[in-house]
Amino acid sequence: MIKSITKVLTVLALILSFSATKAQNLEYPFCPKHTVADTFFNKYIVTENYRWLENVRSDSAVKWIEAENKLSRKFLSKASAKYNCKSLLDKFSYVRSKKAVKKRKYFYRKVIRNSMASASLYIGEKYNEVDQILIDPNYNNKGDKVSITSYHPSKDSKLLAYTINRNGTDWREIKVVSLPSGKKLSDHIKGVKFSSTEWKGDGFYYKKYPNKGEFYSSIGEEIYYHKLGDPQDKDKLIFKRKDPSVHFGFMTSSNERFFFLYEETKTHCNYFFIDFNSDQPYLRPLLMKQKNFIHILDSQNGKIIAKITKGSNGGSIVEIDPYNPYQWREIVPAIKNGVLLRCIPKADRLITIFQRNQTPLLKIFKYSGEQLYSLELPQSSSVNGFYGEKGEEDITFTLQELTKPAITFHFNTRTFERKYGDPVNVTFAFKNYETKSINYTVNDSIKVPLTLVYKKGLKLDGNNPCMLCAYGGFGRIFKPKFDPGIVYFIEKGGVFAYANVRGGGDLGKKWTLAGRRLNKQNAIDDFNAAAEFLIKEKYTSSEKLAAKGSSHGGLLVAAAAIQRPDLYKAVVPVVGVMDMLRFENFSVGNFHIDEFGSVQNSLDFVNLKSYSPLHNIKEDVNYPSMLVMTSENDDRVPPFHSYKFVARLQNRIAQTNPILLRVEQDAGHNGAMNKNGHLRKKADMYGFILKILNQ
Repeated sequence: MIKSITKVLTVLALILSFSATKAQNLEYPFCPKHTVADTFFNKYIVTENYRWLENVRSDSAVKWIEAENKLSRKFLSKASAKYNCKSLLDKFSYVRSKKAVKKRKYFYRKVIRNSMASASLYIGEKYNEVDQILIDPNYNNKGDKVSITSYHPSKDSKLLAYTINRNGTDWREIKVVSLPSGKKLSDHIKGVKFSSTEWKGDGFYYKKYPNKGEFYSSIGEEIYYHKLGDPQDKDKLIFKRKDPSVHFGFMTSSNERFFFLYEETKTHCNYFFIDFNSDQPYLRPLLMKQKNFIHILDSQNGKIIAKITKGSNGGSIVEIDPYNPYQWREIVPAIKNGVLLRCIPKADRLITIFQRNQTPLLKIFKYSGEQLYSLELPQSSSVNGFYGEKGEEDITFTLQELTKPAITFHFNTRTFERKYGDPVNVTFAFKNYETKSINYTVNDSIKVPLTLVYKKGLKLDGNNPCMLCAYGGFGRIFKPKFDPGIVYFIEKGGVFAYANVRGGGDLGKKWTLAGRRLNKQNAIDDFNAAAEFLIKEKYTSSEKLAAKGSSHGGLLVAAAAIQRPDLYKAVVPVVGVMDMLRFENFSVGNFHIDEFGSVQNSLDFVNLKSYSPLHNIKEDVNYPSMLVMTSENDDRVPPFHSYKFVARLQNRIAQTNPILLRVEQDAGHNGAMNKNGHLRKKADMYGFILKILNQ
């Protein structure tokens, strides 16, 4: 369906050997054009000039990236210093708290021992006594930056399997230590990606991928069982498919009686299980060719407890008999206009978290379905926790908001008594901030939720700097999390806005589908409609409005700004997908065909091309000032998406507003791997935004 022809364009003009274009006294590094023409369906011809940047480790690409980083560092360091960004962000980041997480027998917490190091893992037997260092990932790393990404105690809490990553990539390694001593075992599993670590007996299950290159498509996954003490090449293959594009997920039940596995094809999901209590414990079918995803949570008295979403409801909890799997019993029904966020099965009851109108609801049920307790939590907050042994009555959970760090509550699941945990000390007065959730209407009369945060008493005269954010994909639900950057921006007189655009999961499955695949333009329209609303209601003006988004949100804000450059003064796409015609060829792109579509399908191709940021840049438009941020080791959204987008924007005569590229070194999709790096990244971003908005 696709044919490619490559032609090298030799640039002879001497001036171009020094800089491609100038914008506000910025001289951009020269970026040669090598034109590639692709023909789709013998009909559509698409050309691009910067595909050579996909070879990110080539000498020419490395030199260009270094030059771009040098340029952006000079600009951003001045802007950051002018607005005192880093020191104030450091001040607002200070949160004194001893928040700990209960997993099985012990409490754990991560501690950042210095700003240049990754967090270490501590362990203790009591909530207030988590003082023993268990794992410090900062030593003997052969020059790599290493961080702990997850940790999983065995059923008897005698061992802990933990995963690490190196330099920010999605690849993981699994190691094991004894508890509580932290003594290292010899086990070391490599080649792990997008995998949980599920204990069973004296070993665990994990998922492995073939490593065929830095941005090679993530296909061909396999599930293995590792027995402690064995070398990895002795691990037992549990499951694989001839079709390398099939994706798997798996878990063991908390009592280790069951192993559950699902495979996701292009059209449906299949579910399998092993019952280790049976005479013949082998992998057998559970539910086949399911159109709706079933999220298995645990088992209870030999039955499966699962979350399902059918039709337009926001999720319910059912009980499934593995030996009569098509006869389900509903335990917790869906609630009207609400979404089920989480369910935590306990020994004799279920803890559920719903969300309705941007407000979390804590509800507790018996397994019979009887509701025992209901509590409405503050609007625009998020609740986490409820970990620990399944039979424990006393547990902890945390509650946080965009401008309020996580507060710990001790909660009894039988008496429902709750008490504050340790006090949380901060360096700012969050009582001076106002948070509200409202709706705005897009052209087709769809009401979209919008969260706003600003200082109380703020005058709405259209002169306030405003940062509009969104994600808008994969059914992701907005869960407010404390962000010192938002505090900083508000203290500078800014308004923070988050739009729950279609494509997210905030209003249920129907809302998600309304922004997926052929409907992706709806998410972009919703975002631009939010900008129009903020301007109309005088929260800000187009001269004071910035757009920022990460990952799918990076795609969203880039596409929105390319389509409506008149709405924004500054735009910050972070690790965004910019080339929608080639995304599926690399890393996890093939995972996301359901979300975006495929260029192998003619309808999808036309739709993808219609909003792909890279392919809709016009020669004669001066787009808003942009800071495009990515990381050199991002193997989820490869950095060349950002490289090509920046090169295309910079190398046009019409572009006089600054276009900057900031590439984080030794980091992946989630950015810097230590506190200092995170502060520097935020300081650069807010320095850029404030400099541009205050011009």
